[in-house]
Amino acid sequence: MHYYDGTFGGMHLIWWFIWLAFIIWIFFIPTDIPYQRTKEEKPLDILKKRFAKGEISKEEFEESKKLINSDN
Repeated sequence: MHYYDGTFGGMHLIWWFIWLAFIIWIFFIPTDIPYQRTKEEKPLDILKKRFAKGEISKEEFEESKKLINSDN
């Protein structure tokens, strides 16, 4: 006794929905995933990092900070 009547029993339709959801997920993936996309750093953040690494002195940091803040 065969139950196959030429249709896919709805499974074909389910797979289309699964593939469609997968493709939509790929193109509309959330942008806040860590390390997925690099965010643009602000000048003050870069200055703070340089000061923390010891690349610039405290006087240079303060002077640059004043310049950055005066532009805003």
